[in-house]
Amino acid sequence: MLILGINAHHADAAAAIIRDGELVAAAEEERFRRIKHWAGFPSEAIRYCLREAGVTIEQVDHIAVNRNPNANLVRKALFTLRNRPKLGAIRKRLENALRIRSLADDIATTFGIPQEFLRMKLHNVEHHRAHLASAFFVSPFPGAAVLSVDGFGDFVSAMWGVGEGNHIRVVDEVAFPHSLGLFYLAMTQYLGFLNYGDEYKVMGLAPYGAPTELEKMHRIVRSVGGGKFELGLDYFVHHSEGISMLWESGEPVIGRVFSPELEALLGPARNPSDPIEDRHRNIAASMQAMYEEAFFDLVAEVHRVAGSDALTLAGGCGYNSVANGMVFDRSRFTRLYIQSAAGDAGGALGAAYWVWNQELHQQRSFVMDHAYWGPSYDESEIRAALSVRSIDETTPGFRLQRIGNEGELCRLTAESIAEGLVVGWFQGRMEWGPRALGNRSIVCDPMRSDMKQILNEKIKRRESFRPFAPSILREKVGEWFETDYDVPFMLQVYQIREEKRPLIPAVTHVNGSGRLQSVTRDQNPRYYRLIESFAELTGVPIVLNTSFNENEPVVNTPAEALDCFLRTKMDVLVMGDWLLRRL
Repeated sequence: MLILGINAHHADAAAAIIRDGELVAAAEEERFRRIKHWAGFPSEAIRYCLREAGVTIEQVDHIAVNRNPNANLVRKALFTLRNRPKLGAIRKRLENALRIRSLADDIATTFGIPQEFLRMKLHNVEHHRAHLASAFFVSPFPGAAVLSVDGFGDFVSAMWGVGEGNHIRVVDEVAFPHSLGLFYLAMTQYLGFLNYGDEYKVMGLAPYGAPTELEKMHRIVRSVGGGKFELGLDYFVHHSEGISMLWESGEPVIGRVFSPELEALLGPARNPSDPIEDRHRNIAASMQAMYEEAFFDLVAEVHRVAGSDALTLAGGCGYNSVANGMVFDRSRFTRLYIQSAAGDAGGALGAAYWVWNQELHQQRSFVMDHAYWGPSYDESEIRAALSVRSIDETTPGFRLQRIGNEGELCRLTAESIAEGLVVGWFQGRMEWGPRALGNRSIVCDPMRSDMKQILNEKIKRRESFRPFAPSILREKVGEWFETDYDVPFMLQVYQIREEKRPLIPAVTHVNGSGRLQSVTRDQNPRYYRLIESFAELTGVPIVLNTSFNENEPVVNTPAEALDCFLRTKMDVLVMGDWLLRRL
């Protein structure tokens, strides 16, 4: 049986396909369209998933989308009657709901097939139920507490319950207009970061400040007991005026969600071109502290109702790696699973598994223990990319070698890293989710104190306060970090041991932490061998890992990797068995 899951007409459009309960492929549309967070119908991601599965759209049995326009209709109607939001806000919601209802039209149009020829059954899975499924049903836990937290989806911002076997029981939720995700978005905009998905920048800024404004944050977010929270709605406009959103066929754009009252409370909002001052750093720190306070109140309630020591977490707030890294210290949970695409893209995966496990009552048989579910490219495609750009063994200014022995390839690459060179590392199947995890990565020496500056000068050109991440051999995590746990998807931040921090300054954040990726030989043999080779040379089982891109989506194809290498000042490119070095 084939089930195609999609996240459509929303940011981070994506598709995933499962066959008889086993994941075959998953990818975000942005990687094909080359537009960050691409929103709309994920036609190219669907085409890829079908190719990887070796099937046509006519052979798909079920299509599941992570939205249900019929969910919470009574609640929506009551809110509208009580609050009388502007007609524009209502119209925007109706327009988006109509797009979700017309998915059969999208599929028929994309593949040029009359609707009556499509035999699959369409399933609308409520947004947060898809999130819950995306984590629990692919986790290693037979039973667990389940929690989803994000901005909004189907009029809900948080949902939690209990997962047992092939069934999820929802216990409670927080509904519109209250949302921790929207609080984080409002503060991100207030601090002058206006692009969709910029919340991670504010999370990186927070350790540079102190939570001096926490008392004011308590006016913006209030605990109401039972793990729940409410927003001080005077500081927001989403419930009354609606939010200006562009979700269709391009980069998503969200209008301002905070009101003038927020500026009256905290002072004038920062213009994106203004310098970042101590006031902004302190507000970022206060906002993160407020988020953590509300989040862990909720986590405590989830533990109480579930009675399990295992937690699966999903939703856009699942990318708050700082809070994720505190789960063991600030809650009674001792096991944690967050799949690599925790946000809305992951809803495609969750919708598919909700249908397979929850609706069709099939037993679980799959655990997602790695993120490599995207396209791969063979030797001929790498050769073709080099040939089109007139690069061969005789090209002036470059040295091109094919290294057929993997051990030698990893040793030579590790030597380049140890020299302080910036290396593009392009291998195997592309990662699922926003993090580069060793197949579409730029890797560097973590021991150089100037490596952040080198990377930003040569390629990244990003804010100086944003940290770079360490990839570490799994068995060495406990030697280098204060918490020893699996972190395959780079979604937790742990404290680096104090005595180790001076050894790896390029991946040690200002507060002594690192957003690590633990790497095992089984998950990624070649990347593991590269880190192992670097450890043999230096004694440090860690490399700096950042995404292979330059202010664009992470590269997908060999041609994109080569173009990024050529237009930046990257020193070395390793694609498959090919090693290209600037002279």
